[in-house]
Amino acid sequence: MNTISMRVFKRALLACALLGAPSTVLAGQLDKAECTYRGIPLHGKVKIVTAFPDIKVRVVNAFADLSVKKVNAFANKCGEWQIVDSFPDFTIQLVDAFGDITINWTDSFPGVR
Repeated sequence: MNTISMRVFKRALLACALLGAPSTVLAGQLDKAECTYRGIPLHGKVKIVTAFPDIKVRVVNAFADLSVKKVNAFANKCGEWQIVDSFPDFTIQLVDAFGDITINWTDSFPGVR
């Protein structure tokens, strides 16, 4: 390779690395084996807030990090959430962009993907 094509190759490689960095960082905070995000178990009682959440959540239709099933009680399995107004295990904020994790609502088979 000549010098010019080597420079172009290195710049393209750097650009790819920088563009991929945010998703790599976010993926590192989601522990699929333990079903946690930054140490927060992704099951239990959840309160939806408009400011200062524990986790910012973006709802998508496909390729979600977590499939979530809304339950009325005993949300003790990965991806089972009981929506409450008081005494939550953690809080979420629903956002349209730049969420910490992505979820999709499901009626069966909740859990990390």
